Amino acid sequence: MRFSLIIVGVKLIWHRVCCNIKLKRTAMKKHILLILAAIFTVMSGYAFDKYSVNRDDLPEPAQAFLKEYFPKAKVGMIKTDKHLLKKTDYDVKLVNGTKIEFNNACKWTSVDCKTREVPQGIIPKPIRTYVTKNFPDVKIVKIEKKSSKYEVELSDDVELTFNLLGQFKGVKIDD
Repeated sequence: MRFSLIIVGVKLIWHRVCCNIKLKRTAMKKHILLILAAIFTVMSGYAFDKYSVNRDDLPEPAQAFLKEYFPKAKVGMIKTDKHLLKKTDYDVKLVNGTKIEFNNACKWTSVDCKTREVPQGIIPKPIRTYVTKNFPDVKIVKIEKKSSKYEVELSDDVELTFNLLGQFKGVKIDD
């Protein structure tokens, strides 16, 4: 759909360039460069993503992570997202709805188990201890590791923030 819209736009611009004799050479060059930029933008969006359902398409550290924490879960989809400068991220969606994101170093950045509990081994011990002590009747359903903090979502829609050492920093309650 997006590609066909670009083609129509390219045809309109080309028609304007060819039919308007009064356009100067620089304006024509500008339009041609605009057309090439539009084509490159559309094509680059398609060229860098790859989809699979085979665990073997993941790098070994990501496969080991899945084998350790989700050994029986079936893979629904693996999205290999190649960025410019050879950075590659992986998004894995399991059949049970769990979504795991890996960065270019194959370290997990996000584990979202929806309504299920995130495996205990993924959660740093200080965070597990804090949640168990202060929220005894809920479970951790999502954890994200950012560059300077952890964000944890509980089954009652409470979001907690911790620093990288696992020290509590804040709470946000969703309504």
